[in-house]
Amino acid sequence: MEIIQQWNQSETDFIRKRLIEYNMEKLPDELKTPNENISFVIKDDKGEIVGGITGEMFWHHLHIDILWVDENFRENGYGSKLVKKLEDFAIEKGSRFIYLDTFSFQAPEFYKKNGYEVFGMLEDHPKGFNQYFLHKKLEA
Repeated sequence: MEIIQQWNQSETDFIRKRLIEYNMEKLPDELKTPNENISFVIKDDKGEIVGGITGEMFWHHLHIDILWVDENFRENGYGSKLVKKLEDFAIEKGSRFIYLDTFSFQAPEFYKKNGYEVFGMLEDHPKGFNQYFLHKKLEA
């Protein structure tokens, strides 16, 4: 046997698939839900994307992957509107909570303002900054 350093999308997909199969064997049927990727975007009058949010839903929760709003459109509530849209979608689909991570130079205060609570932090990561882990319980 040999350990080889490499990155290959098909091999990465294979490893992910095998872990998901293992996880699904361990879960009771009522917790098993298919993975669902979701995104919402905001477009300007020219049809250009000026903001968006992406996430992945599984096991009755949603993970926010990315939230971005163009600097020229910040401070107008678009980020909060995108988060709310994603929350409403998650509630509609039966999610119990949403979680995410963000860095101290990004948006921890924004998420706190939108009802998210810190449940963990990595200090000095990257060096000189902190990484925050936040969540919000959802109610149907």
